[in-house]
Amino acid sequence: MTPDAPIRTESLTKRYGDDAAVRDLTFSVERGEVFGFLGPNGAGKTTTMQMLTTLTRPTSGEAWVAGESVRDRDAVVGHLGYLPEEPPIHDELTGREQLEYVAGLRDLPETEASERIRELLARFDLAGDADDRISTYSKGMKQKTALIQALVHDPDVLFLDEPTSGLDPRAARTVRNLVSEVRAEGMTVFLSTHILPVVEELADRVGVLHEGRLVAEGSPESLTHRAESGEESTLEEVFLEVTSERPEDAASSEDEPSEFAR
Repeated sequence: MTPDAPIRTESLTKRYGDDAAVRDLTFSVERGEVFGFLGPNGAGKTTTMQMLTTLTRPTSGEAWVAGESVRDRDAVVGHLGYLPEEPPIHDELTGREQLEYVAGLRDLPETEASERIRELLARFDLAGDADDRISTYSKGMKQKTALIQALVHDPDVLFLDEPTSGLDPRAARTVRNLVSEVRAEGMTVFLSTHILPVVEELADRVGVLHEGRLVAEGSPESLTHRAESGEESTLEEVFLEVTSERPEDAASSEDEPSEFAR
């Protein structure tokens, strides 16, 4: 694990009473890397992302984003951009007003904000609609607007929660292209999605979470190659295998990673 990795966790844990949503999570994501974060519903993906984006505090363990502890919200938030599954946008505003509002919250100088918004609107093919109310936007246009507001301050680390969910193929392609572009520019991307082809296309490494634990980690290629038999598998087959309840799971240590891990 690289000490100065843009995202790093050590024994990160979140409990709600006696229930652990995330358990002893340890991993890192390197600069300019897309990390695909997978897991079935209820695995703890959203809780993990909320801890990494300072929306909820860990119960124990630690995590750092851009070198800052996630327990210090003020130090972290300037370094990250976050697109949640239900992005906070205001239908009564125009697209430009929404982005100017977010830029103001980020304390961007007005001239810098205007130029950045102009560039991003053009990049997402929204310049012609920027002065229409968001209430008139399609799902894809709203998602693009939400992604722009996550990028408006040029963050070091970008967190994306189901960024292509519900989008038509053209809009989804725009988002995937954008992820590839920001990675090429050196931005680190933490991508949580159920859409495995998106992960296979974009991710440099993949982590699979199950019942709050990281049960597999590695490149898509390494995860789909079975070390013992040399047999090739699909990422979907690997995902189903490492997140299934198997008899041998009960006999193994809770803290042992899957044979596919690392």
